[in-house]
Amino acid sequence: MTTETLAGVSVTTRANVYFDGKCVSHTLAFPDGTKKSVGVILPATLTFNTGAPEIMECVGGSCEYKLAGTSEWKKSGVGEKFSVPGNTSFEIRVTEPYHYICHFG
Repeated sequence: MTTETLAGVSVTTRANVYFDGKCVSHTLAFPDGTKKSVGVILPATLTFNTGAPEIMECVGGSCEYKLAGTSEWKKSGVGEKFSVPGNTSFEIRVTEPYHYICHFG
C-alpha cells in the first residue's frame, strides 16, 4: 500500500533543491525525532550519496535504481520500496516524474 498522508509532522518549508532542480524535496520532522523527506525527481540519471540508511518509497511514477557495487538496474514503481545502506551511494534514473518518500535510519 502506498503512503498517502503523514500525520503529526513539522515541515521545513524551504525546499532542498539538488542537481540543478532535477530533485526537489522537503524535510519532515516527527514528534519522536525521526525525519523523512518527500519529493520528486524529474527525468534524469542521478547519483546520490547516503549518510544514514534510506528506504525509498515510490508514491508516483517509477524509477530504475542501481546500488553502489552492483551492475544490475532494478525497477521500482508505485507502492514499492527499495533500501540503500548508509555511507554509500546509488544511481537512479527516471523517465517521468518520480514522487517519493525517503525514510531515514
